[in-house]
Amino acid sequence: MRMLFRQRLFSWFDSYDIYSPSGNTLYTVKGQLAWGHCLKIFDAAGLYIGTVKERVLTFLPKFEIYIGGRYAGCIKKELSFFKPVFSVDLGGWQVNGNFTEWDYTVAGTDGSLVATVSKEIFNLTDTYVIDVVRESDALGVLMLVLAIDAEKCSRG
Repeated sequence: MRMLFRQRLFSWFDSYDIYSPSGNTLYTVKGQLAWGHCLKIFDAAGLYIGTVKERVLTFLPKFEIYIGGRYAGCIKKELSFFKPVFSVDLGGWQVNGNFTEWDYTVAGTDGSLVATVSKEIFNLTDTYVIDVVRESDALGVLMLVLAIDAEKCSRG
């Protein structure tokens, strides 16, 4: 399953639209006024399905994932010097990427590919292409990408 992740050009808070390659809206993400990032995810029908929320007052950035209001896991930035490292407590996944944090893969506990993420660099807003192996992992992978993008925005 392929998803195109685009940040909205004119929005006060982090807002994103996630499309299929044919242009159909799959998800909408709306940022909320909060201490730290708080991103609410809605399905194509506009129904709330999850939240990515930054924990504040932590030494390194940490994002909690809630699916349908229930805690599902977290993503933490680890202390590293040359290459970003993220600890993922969500489905037993691991994130492996390059030093720019634009292109990375998500792997399962057995090393199998869950998703690939790549950033298109010649756009006015952040635009990512997300290829998910199993459609059932799409929401979790989207939330992981949102957390990593929010962490980069906090630094930048």
